[in-house]
Amino acid sequence: MSNPSDVGHLRLKRAETTSTFGAGILGAGIALLATDLLRSYAVPFVLIGLAMHAWGMFDKHRIESGTAIPRVWWAEALYWGCWAALVALGVYVGLTRL
Repeated sequence: MSNPSDVGHLRLKRAETTSTFGAGILGAGIALLATDLLRSYAVPFVLIGLAMHAWGMFDKHRIESGTAIPRVWWAEALYWGCWAALVALGVYVGLTRL
């Protein structure tokens, strides 16, 4: 049987993830509704979002590395896959938009 605090922690993480994805989808929807108005801000938004996501991801990984939280292989694979995608996106924006 699992510890009630573990269940609460898992529920909290699921709620954080749901909220984060919902905010991203909401932002995408708003951007699609205001395409013409926001077009000139696209590159700054992408670069700011890229930098904020990269910092948050790096900081979370650093904090978790200093704890006894068990690390699973697929989370590590997603972490490094995300870094690869961020680098690819940065290169794409740099070559095509700046």
